[in-house]
Amino acid sequence: MGSRLEGKTLRIGVDVGGTNTDGVILDLLRASDPDKGVIAWNKAPTTPNPSAGINDAIVAMFESAKVDPSRIASVTIGTTHFVNAVVERDAARLSKVAVIRLCGPFSQHTPPGVDWPEDMRELILGHYALLKGGLEVDGQLISDIDEAQIRNECSIVREKGIRSVVVNGIFSPIDTVERQEERAAEIVKAEIPGCDIVCSKDVANLGFLERENAAILNASILSFARKTICSFREPIKRLGLRCPVFIAQNDGTILSSDMAAKLPIRTFSSGPTNSMRGAAFLVQNQVDEAVMVIDIGGTTTDVGLLLANGFPRQQAAYSDLGGVRMNFSCPDIKSIGLGGGSIVRDGELFTIGPNSVGYKITKEAMVFGGSTLTATDCAVLLDENLNIGNRELAKGALNNEGLTRFKAVVKHKLERIIDTMKTSPEDVTVLLVGGGAVIAPDDLKGASKVLKPRWSSVANAIGAAIARVGVVIDTIESTKSETAKELLDKVCNDAIEKAVVAGASRSTAKIVEMDVLPLPYIANKSRFIARAAGDFDYSRTDLSDILTEDSAPQENLQPDKFEDSSDKGWVAGARVTEEIDTNTYRPRVRNRVWYINETDLYWISIGCYILGTGGGGSPYSSMVRVREMLRRGDVIRVVSPVDLPDDAAVGCGGGAGSPTVGIEKLAGDEMVQAQEELFKVCHQRVSHIIAVEIGGHNGLQSMLLGASSNLNVPAVDGDWMGRAYPTKWQTTPVVFGERSPIFAPVAMADGNGNVIVMPGAVSDVHVERICRAALSEMGSSVATADAPVTGNECKRWVVENTISQSWRIGRAVVRARRSNQVDNVAETIIAECGGAEAGKVLFKGKIVGVNRTLKLGHVYGECIIEGADVIDDDSRQKFKPSVSQFQGLLKIPFKNENIAAIKISRITIDGKVHEEEDEVLGLVPDLITVIDARNGEAVGTPEYRYGLLVIVLGIAASNQWTSERGLVIGGPKSFGMDHLTYKPLGKFVRPTSVIDEFNIVE
Repeated sequence: MGSRLEGKTLRIGVDVGGTNTDGVILDLLRASDPDKGVIAWNKAPTTPNPSAGINDAIVAMFESAKVDPSRIASVTIGTTHFVNAVVERDAARLSKVAVIRLCGPFSQHTPPGVDWPEDMRELILGHYALLKGGLEVDGQLISDIDEAQIRNECSIVREKGIRSVVVNGIFSPIDTVERQEERAAEIVKAEIPGCDIVCSKDVANLGFLERENAAILNASILSFARKTICSFREPIKRLGLRCPVFIAQNDGTILSSDMAAKLPIRTFSSGPTNSMRGAAFLVQNQVDEAVMVIDIGGTTTDVGLLLANGFPRQQAAYSDLGGVRMNFSCPDIKSIGLGGGSIVRDGELFTIGPNSVGYKITKEAMVFGGSTLTATDCAVLLDENLNIGNRELAKGALNNEGLTRFKAVVKHKLERIIDTMKTSPEDVTVLLVGGGAVIAPDDLKGASKVLKPRWSSVANAIGAAIARVGVVIDTIESTKSETAKELLDKVCNDAIEKAVVAGASRSTAKIVEMDVLPLPYIANKSRFIARAAGDFDYSRTDLSDILTEDSAPQENLQPDKFEDSSDKGWVAGARVTEEIDTNTYRPRVRNRVWYINETDLYWISIGCYILGTGGGGSPYSSMVRVREMLRRGDVIRVVSPVDLPDDAAVGCGGGAGSPTVGIEKLAGDEMVQAQEELFKVCHQRVSHIIAVEIGGHNGLQSMLLGASSNLNVPAVDGDWMGRAYPTKWQTTPVVFGERSPIFAPVAMADGNGNVIVMPGAVSDVHVERICRAALSEMGSSVATADAPVTGNECKRWVVENTISQSWRIGRAVVRARRSNQVDNVAETIIAECGGAEAGKVLFKGKIVGVNRTLKLGHVYGECIIEGADVIDDDSRQKFKPSVSQFQGLLKIPFKNENIAAIKISRITIDGKVHEEEDEVLGLVPDLITVIDARNGEAVGTPEYRYGLLVIVLGIAASNQWTSERGLVIGGPKSFGMDHLTYKPLGKFVRPTSVIDEFNIVE
């Protein structure tokens, strides 16, 4: 456990929740005893002023156990107080924030708060400025900061009376040399004395918009956080405790109270994490592997996976709070409407919840004299040893058959969520905690054993008491002169040293998580992530953990509202969209011109990513940019390829580069700049624009380029792929081969003033190779403009109506979500792509294996999916035993995009596992696309992760690709899979045109 001050062996953990404040006093020297070292505990209703509740909890525990305060080594507090301030949009607890971006010419089309709910943006964002600065992915300067620019903005911020400032620079998390954010912060500090300054790199890692969002929310609650943490310290001082006070953070580690006052956002989801770590502590001698923690409360059941390293599994990418998308670390938690207070109805359908009597259970449940049949009543009727309320009062409420159904429904719901959260096919130990755990059975499918530990009702307070010191390093390093392993070792050593500086004892600090991610299209660069943790070193005297008068101004402490925020929008991947009736909505098509609005755009973006077959990059940032253009009054038109004049000049444009760069260096004007440079060479402007690929990010570029404030030309309802492919020569104009090269002249612009124009080339393959070579020297992210083709050529070569197809797919996904029928979304998508003859559901299951490697700029790898039932019938609240029709294992090899779907089996020979390919279910050029079974949206190859429930779809490729030449260019041999022979999975059906269906002649 590390060093301690002599005699100080006890730790206090307090969890200030929305309903109850729980407390424990632990003696970790007695953790192996039957009582797990718990020498006192307390549970009481949360008070309006948290100071009073913390005081009462500690006093009650001191009195019950006769504890000497001098023996207390630390107090750790977990709280929902800060997250409540944001969720409740409380102007009294949120401050106006100014944002200073160090971004050079980039990101001007996606300003701060661009994807926020309007009310939240108006409440918090007071000013922003886009200034010189920022780095490329290799550490080179986009531009240096301009001190005069920053000072000028400070004068504006000062005049507006704003006292909280965020500084955010492109690639700042890897900026260890230029230190642009820190230098800018010093200028702000000098110009606006006493203001709060937040550097984005201190809050979150790579992901420019999401990191900025988190930094803005953090800055907005700083003043309130100082006041609250001061109130937390008051009872500690009043009780004469001379020990450090820590605040629990999201990942199961602790912050000193002064650090929590600077980074309160790190506490937002500490409650679920505390419960999980506390539960594992209670069974620490019974399991030595990853465990599933199921916390059953009065209304909901929260489930998370505690990994073998002792920390919760984190969300894979983004989290969402009240409509604000962020990327800071938070646990991967899934909740269902099942609890001890869930209302039971025995009718034609036997249902449990989602409605609950909640905190009124002691008045409304039958065993307490109420009239509502609850899950707790049923549990009491089933178990004579359960001493809750008066069993006689509930007798006759449910017959034996009903009780049997109750057991089956509860068992099924818990087994479903266990299967959803597991990361491997093997059974896992399940820990049941929470006051509602009495309703759960003692055995569950998928669980190697089910444990209900003592003290589980205060597991959250125990988790707070045992929290450790932890740090994360997330950086990009060059592998040119050192191997990835050597660099990873250095990063891990740095993480341990950083943990020790933060307060961990050197003897206990160790690496608990590490990863290496090669970066596509970037020579000799990889992303390294290392997490270190250790027990706090109580012998340290050089760590400031007490807020001083300077660091924490004494503000008036006023009692604040305390509400349970568990159901107020803290969900991963949520999006705020306009609520329209998907069944009656009609797009605006007049005289065969489709005028795009926000609804159309949102649906198209969903469909584009699904048609991306795992690649193409997420359309999210482009969708947000185009949406803002529409809101400013831009007109975006789409026309049918059949209406093109033969002499039309149809241009093409798109982006190329690394997805990692794309999430940091948001686009500027490079897409239009590339077109303008190409016009100089071609001596003509385009009359129309077409997307190079409909799949992914590039699927929206024809509409972005054609918008009235850019080129002001119509976009063509079609593209050159009908999907996404890794290279420019894998396009339908090249398939037809009527002339060569198609894609020269070509222009490339990086948005920072660097432009390459290639007037000619030997072939389209050479165009691709030369552009790829230049890409790494242009920041690994560029816009390209391709030579225009005639309208006559376009009509022959185009994959028709793919914007319409994306729109229909997106509409199907949104319809399924709003009607709570996501379990049928795969079949609905297939119907929109031509029906049973044009596509099929190839597989359903759970990802149980992923590997990736970088070759010549492309990410190669494969994903392994185990067949499983992915239907989540909780939304319909009925019990339906099911066995998946999809069994065994499916392998999806990919090269940026998915190449094939192959059934495999694994056999053991001489102690070694061998893989055999049994059946090819789908193969390029047919579309192999993977969607998230829980929301129907696409899962890109960078997002494949263990445990994700997915559905694999196969959609027939357009006829251009199934020709002899099409198969050479876009079939299995083009991906090096010569051993596979293409067999079409269906018959291509031409997508139905939105323009044909909805046109109105005026």
